[in-house]
Amino acid sequence: MRTGGRLSRRAAALVVASVTGSVLAAAAWLEPDPSGLGTHQQLNLPPCGWISSGGLPCPTCGMTTAFALAADGRVLAALATQPAGAALAIGSACLLLGATLVLVTGLDLRPALERILTPRFWWGAAGLILVGWGWKIALFRGWL
Repeated sequence: MRTGGRLSRRAAALVVASVTGSVLAAAAWLEPDPSGLGTHQQLNLPPCGWISSGGLPCPTCGMTTAFALAADGRVLAALATQPAGAALAIGSACLLLGATLVLVTGLDLRPALERILTPRFWWGAAGLILVGWGWKIALFRGWL
């Protein structure tokens, strides 16, 4: 039973490491757009529909640029571009490290994750996304 638990933990860790590693590798490959918007278009995605139709950035505008900047080690620039995107990039790197630890050791990180991933954490994450969106609107409008 104990070995099966470790194998399933390692299988889950492999999935998490693969996804986060792929996202961070793609972000490192991208060239951050100097405007703080539009980096996602290098992935053949369309321009932001919110900007083209409503004249305001969407809640995720600038996140790809923030990921690309953070993946290049330019964390302060990532924070200035899109605070929530920078936090997600840092969180992705932490997930990658944690998943790698589980892959190598078989360690059970569930108790630590249960202490961290509380409703307070999720409300804080939602708040950070709203703050990041407000920040991006303020940058877009030239208020900052």
